[in-house]
Amino acid sequence: MDRTEKAEAVSSLNATLANAASVVVVRNLGMTVAQSTVLRQQMRDAGADFRVTKNRLAKIALDGTTYTGIGDLLTGPTALATSTDPVAAAKIAVDFAKTNDKLEIVGGGMGDVVLDVDGVKALASLPSLDELRAKIIGLVQAPATKVAQIAAAPAGQLARVFGAYAAKEAA
Repeated sequence: MDRTEKAEAVSSLNATLANAASVVVVRNLGMTVAQSTVLRQQMRDAGADFRVTKNRLAKIALDGTTYTGIGDLLTGPTALATSTDPVAAAKIAVDFAKTNDKLEIVGGGMGDVVLDVDGVKALASLPSLDELRAKIIGLVQAPATKVAQIAAAPAGQLARVFGAYAAKEAA
């Protein structure tokens, strides 16, 4: 990489980190290209980003963001998983690390908070933003459905009573 490519990589990573709700630092312990491709695809499907960068360039990109505290985690062959959903990157990284011993969770960050391995695993166990939205919509819709059922019940009972009287008079 020449100087201009490094500057572009740093500015690109800095922009990604500035928009990220969470960052997970993972260590690559010899994953194959196929395994890395599967992980990247899973990250993309979840709306997250997975980047392998030089640690020195990543530390420079961390300056000016809320994630400056995770610079100490960048030792050895590391990669950064970022996402705008606070849970998505952590969830995919932890799930992938469970099935692949070549990927190790080092830590991460969420805003100004630096997370250790247990913190990242706890973050991964939370429901995603879409799941929370679905639960809220379900909670909002449930009372409205019950109100509609209660309002319709007396009218249904009246209709059945009138139907019974009509059947009685017809007989």
